[in-house]
Amino acid sequence: MLDLTWYTTLEKPALTPPVWVFAPAWIFLYITIFAALLLFTVTRTRKSKIMGYTYFILQVILNILWTPSFFILNNPALALIDIIALDIFVLLNIIEFYKISKFSGLLLIPYLLWLLFATYLNAGILILN
Repeated sequence: MLDLTWYTTLEKPALTPPVWVFAPAWIFLYITIFAALLLFTVTRTRKSKIMGYTYFILQVILNILWTPSFFILNNPALALIDIIALDIFVLLNIIEFYKISKFSGLLLIPYLLWLLFATYLNAGILILN
């Protein structure tokens, strides 16, 4: 379990939701991310899926790295760099998934929207602190 003591002491941007919102949001997002990957995987096509899988793996790695960057290293600047790269790779992932399966690509849009909101929160915390 993460120690949120440091986080609770930070000045936060105006639209910061209560802490309890994050768990249900991520559960929903992980379900849609998995569904998008599954749909992409099972869709038959003559087109190459390599870039879709590549972007998916890269965005998963960046997603995993954000939490330790922010909460363990207590480094909002490093976390911001990570999440901006994550935003870019999720967008690229959406484009590649959409080429193979439109619905698969569309399933990742809530994830991108949440990440853009999280980018705002991360940048706000960096600026305010």
